[in-house]
Amino acid sequence: SFATAANRAKSAGFDGIEVLIDNRWDTRQADYLQRLSANHDLPICSLHNPFLPYVPGWPSAPVARLKNTVALAQTLGVETIVVHLPLRVGYVILTGFKHRLLLPTLPSPFAQMRRWMTEELAAFETRHKVQLCVENMPARRLLGRRFNPYWWNTVDEWPRFPHLTLDTTHLGTWGLNPLNVYQRTKARVRHVHLSNFNGKEHRRMEDGHLPLADLLHALRDDDYEGLVTVELDPDALEVED
Repeated sequence: SFATAANRAKSAGFDGIEVLIDNRWDTRQADYLQRLSANHDLPICSLHNPFLPYVPGWPSAPVARLKNTVALAQTLGVETIVVHLPLRVGYVILTGFKHRLLLPTLPSPFAQMRRWMTEELAAFETRHKVQLCVENMPARRLLGRRFNPYWWNTVDEWPRFPHLTLDTTHLGTWGLNPLNVYQRTKARVRHVHLSNFNGKEHRRMEDGHLPLADLLHALRDDDYEGLVTVELDPDALEVED
């Protein structure tokens, strides 16, 4: 449960938590999150906009969903919101027999999101006093080859946005060095998703080949004042509920 995760984060000595909003009730109820944060003396430092296509009670349109996230952030007093780059096509998820299959849909529901991010995101940030930190996304593979299903998901295009989330394991899927990418984009990086990559994403710091210590030293040397969030896949923790 979310309460268990918060308890473990506090026990491990973290200064705060990021909340990923999804279809679970406890990730999007302001009163519950405020109470949980107070009970554990663990501030909510960032919210992650939902990337699942269905969140009960929330709009299905990506822009409207993001605005719901911003409203929740303002209620919680959170300034940093993680936003994924939009997909080039929409998708539906089919589940069964312990497998998930993503099927593309047209027209893409992300077309409006793409226009909004291009034309309105910067002004919206200023008006609502939040940081919409746009996250670089991983490579996907088809028949053993990398492909890019996202708009603007290159080191040249991604920094077009005012504020960025630099995700280290996602860079690893492209064979990129996080330190090199940080040096190119640091003027806009306000949030770091920190984890390693060993062929699987979101591994523990020591479990992979990315030079994360070099990145952390650079953040220190630059007097970086943004957030660093350790983002791990649950199976990387090797814990039992």
